[in-house]
Formats: sequence, structure tokens, C-alpha cells
Amino acid sequence: MTRRWIIAWLALGSLVTGVRAAATGDTPALQRFAFTEPHMGTLFQIVLFAPEASAAQAAASAAFARIAELNRLFSDYDPDSEVSRLSRAPVGTPVKISPELAELLQRSQTVARQSEGAFDVTLGPMVRQWREARKTGLLPDPTAREEARQATGHRYLQLDPVTSTVVLARAGMRIDLGGIAKGYAADEALAVMKRRGLPRAMVAASGDLALGDPPPGKSGWTVEIAPFGRASDIPLTLVVANAGISTSGDTEQAVEIGGVRYSHIVDPATGLGLTKPVAVSVIARDATTSDALATACSVADGLVIERLIAAQTDAVRILHHQPRSDGSVERTLYGRDPAGLVSRL
Repeated sequence: MTRRWIIAWLALGSLVTGVRAAATGDTPALQRFAFTEPHMGTLFQIVLFAPEASAAQAAASAAFARIAELNRLFSDYDPDSEVSRLSRAPVGTPVKISPELAELLQRSQTVARQSEGAFDVTLGPMVRQWREARKTGLLPDPTAREEARQATGHRYLQLDPVTSTVVLARAGMRIDLGGIAKGYAADEALAVMKRRGLPRAMVAASGDLALGDPPPGKSGWTVEIAPFGRASDIPLTLVVANAGISTSGDTEQAVEIGGVRYSHIVDPATGLGLTKPVAVSVIARDATTSDALATACSVADGLVIERLIAAQTDAVRILHHQPRSDGSVERTLYGRDPAGLVSRL
């Protein structure tokens, strides 16, 4: 899975003060539990409130198992994953896919259309080239870049949601779900815990957060965002519940080639990493949505972002950050505060 670093400081260690919530009537006291496991090229952290350790452990284990299951479907690093097999399918051949991949591709294609191609899961050939460039410090050959560009384009991924089949209509097309899969996995893990009767939970994947019901006695989960990860930055503190938050940026994965600083985030127009320093935070109804929109809005300009927001069914808040020459940060707000954002912007 392509690792999209999230440059946000998330106050996971200080989300809640105190370990126990007082019992009411016959309801047992809830205790705070935290668990961490490596998945999808990053660390997934789960924080949840449960009446006892055994219930918390069982729920967290089931949630991590679901994340691992999804990674076996979505990872483009695993040659045996479902998405890797799909990328090897003959051009123009309908391929039956799992319900999970069908849902994720459908949601991806929606964002691709709404963002006018700023978000595009068919960029696999470009992403692979750029991974190699970041390792070697050499820009991809222009001819190779053009060949990769010819193999991409969300319009050439043809999904039939009725039959759960997909056709890749361009030779060499490869699917890369790195800009949406972690958010989706976090949402799925949160859903597992809710089905087990533990809705007061959150899942963090790098910087994608899926937040459930708030901790006992709180109106929401406290999250601090410092988009460029600098000690001098004053973090923005948010209180959020039943929502997703994602931050996309290039602070930790940028590379300098030929005197130019490039991001790990690939620009679909050039096949190279973005050269503008930017960080985007998104608060949406779920982490799948926030993950995809954060990726799209790192690439899109202000007009496209406005049109993207207008196309959303639910309220979305987007915080676009760019550093000024004096070291301060310019923050531009787009959209509306979603219902899950307790502290208003």
C-alpha cells in the first residue's frame, strides 16, 4: 500500500484524562484501553472504552483482523492481493471483484469525477515510477513518464456496480489505493467495535482518524493538528465525534532532486511529485471520505476544491495550509463544519 504520510500531531496520548468513568445504575464503569499493531505500511492505533479488559482485547483483535483482511485485498505491494491480480488482468476484460473492492472503487471513482481527476486510483504506473525516483534521486525518463501517463485515467476504469465487475481499458493500468484505503480500513475497524457494543472508540492510521462516540463524560475526542510538524507551529485543537479526520502533507516524505523539492504526492498532470509545500486537513462524515478528499485537495486548486465541496452530500470542512515566506502558516477554510465537529471553526 502506498504510504501517504500525514503531517498532523494527533493528541492520542491525552485524549481523555482519567481511566475510569463512573458507573450509573447497573451500568459497569468503563475503562480506557489502547492497542497498536502494524498494518498497511504504518501503525494502526485503537483507543476504546470497555467495562473490562477481555472485552476490549477481543474487540481490538477483531478490528485488527479486519484491517489485515482488507490489506490482503487492497495492497499493491502484495503480488497476490486482489488489486494486484486485477492490475494484471487482460485489457478490456471484465473481472469479478469482492464487495469491499467494488465499494472502494465506486467511492474512488465518485471523488475522481468530483475532483476533476485530482484524485485518481489509476495512477499506479506513475506512483511506481515516482517511488523509484525517490529512491534513486533521478527523475523518470520523459518517454517512460509519457508511457505511464498513457496507462492512467479514471475514465478508463469501467465499474459495473450491479455485477461487481470492473474493466481496465488501458494497457499497463495499475490500481493504487494508497490515498483512500487506510481511511476505509479505519472506518471498518471502528464498525467492528461498534457491532461488539463498544461505540466509544477511535482508530488512527498514520493521520487518518475514524472517531466513534466520545469518551465517557466528554463531548468529543480532542485532536490537535500541526500540519507541518514544526515545533514553532501553534496546533489547532479540535473536538470531534462520529466523524473522520485526515491530513495530507509532504513534510516527512519530500525529496530534493536537481535542486527542486518534490512531494511524495504525485501530480496526475506531470507524473512527478508536487513541488508546492502544502498540507490539507479534512473533517468529514467518515475517514474514507476524509482520506480521499485530503489527497484530492493537496493537488487541486481553490476553484476545484470549491466545486468538489459543492458536490458533497454531507457537510465537509477543509483546512488548506501553506507556509508563508516569514515562516508563518496561511490557513484557508473551505466548506461547512460537519455535524461531528463539536468545536466550530
